[in-house]
Amino acid sequence: MTEVAFATDTSPQPPAVILQLLEKLGIPYQVRNKQSGLAPAQRVQAVLLDDAIGALLVLYPQSQLLDLDRLAELTGRKLAAVKPERQERMLAKHDLGVFPALPPLTSSPCLYDDRLLQEPQLLIESGQPGVLLEIPREAFKSLLSKASAARFGEPLSSIRPNLDRPDDDRAEITQAVQAFTARRIQQRLEETIEIPPLPETAQKIIKLRVDPDATVDDITGVVETDPALAAQVVSWAASPYYAAPGKIRSVEDAIVRVLGFDLVINLALGLALGKTLSLPKDQPQHATPYWQQAIYTAAVIEGLTRAIPRAQRPEAGLTYLAGLLHNFGYLVLAHVFPPHFSLICRHLEVNPHLSHSYIEQHLLGISREQIGAWLMRYWDMPEELASALRFQHDPDYQGAHAAYPNLVCLAVSLLRNRGIGSGPQSVIPQALFERLGLTRDKAEDAVSKVLEAEVALRELALQFHHPLH
Repeated sequence: MTEVAFATDTSPQPPAVILQLLEKLGIPYQVRNKQSGLAPAQRVQAVLLDDAIGALLVLYPQSQLLDLDRLAELTGRKLAAVKPERQERMLAKHDLGVFPALPPLTSSPCLYDDRLLQEPQLLIESGQPGVLLEIPREAFKSLLSKASAARFGEPLSSIRPNLDRPDDDRAEITQAVQAFTARRIQQRLEETIEIPPLPETAQKIIKLRVDPDATVDDITGVVETDPALAAQVVSWAASPYYAAPGKIRSVEDAIVRVLGFDLVINLALGLALGKTLSLPKDQPQHATPYWQQAIYTAAVIEGLTRAIPRAQRPEAGLTYLAGLLHNFGYLVLAHVFPPHFSLICRHLEVNPHLSHSYIEQHLLGISREQIGAWLMRYWDMPEELASALRFQHDPDYQGAHAAYPNLVCLAVSLLRNRGIGSGPQSVIPQALFERLGLTRDKAEDAVSKVLEAEVALRELALQFHHPLH
């Protein structure tokens, strides 16, 4: 007998097509609402892969990382995630929101990690976001009668991303670089990595940042010596996002009337650094474009900083810059490990349940946060910025300059929970709000205000994709 345990009549229901399929196959199930705290080993991750031969449905527990190299060794095939358009067509055909781990639903062959069947109960997506189906192990096993079993997942317990041991960063980055370079001679990290020098404009701006006597004339002078940067600052001030009255005629106009000294100095620095490393040609499917993510994050941080009580408010321009550059390590990884960057992209696509830290740790031995923070220090950028990049995924971080990484962590999590950015959504701990002197409501308001100006913000982001010359 099929059991159905609905919480209330108004709660979201599994799609009828899925319930009919389970009835037809005689599979007992219980409906469970998705909540935090469900054991990842019980949660079945379903990923549809393909290559020239055709599609393959792969099932594994969320307590594992799907390793495409291991899969290639097992199958002799070079599989990658199906294109989003193809998956959307398949979901639309059955009127589903997410892909359920039900092999009979698709005509594709299925491969599963046999460690899935170590759990007495398994939880699968129902096809309706937020609603899971709990199926007893023996019943789930019957769904796999035509599937092949193997071991290809990497248990997350064996991957230890370095979230909070910054003293090990230099050694770990050196080790990762040496593993990927043919050079066998021990060299200093700075000699092994071909890092572009800090641009002259950025060097001048940094000097101004720390000069208490710097004036609007000084920053205007620096910005105007770089015509592309000057054009960008003027068009930034003239954008609908700032809705400035009248026409913006000059860099000085942009600073005095619209943007202010502090914002321009940090914006100009972000733009100058952004130009040192080009955007990688490859990127994971479904990824929010790099500069769009950067600008949304900076704008949300700007709103959050304003909402923090004045007495404990960190430096606004610097928090904005931390948002603009928070994912800079992504560009550095693409620059330092070009042949392996595509591999990272493919693994991000097939492991949507994981943060990129696990994938980068597994494939490279370091994360974008470690290498991004190292580069900030190498370039003598403010220490607050290095901390913001390094500890942005640690909601419990309380070390030096904690407000900066805490703000990035909060902004990235709030945006991710609204579908912007990559990685799994998560519950934001109350302690993070309290440390910043913010309430949940005030923080959500800051995000809502930014997303109301989405069209204007996208226009700003496009300027980074097509820089003015």
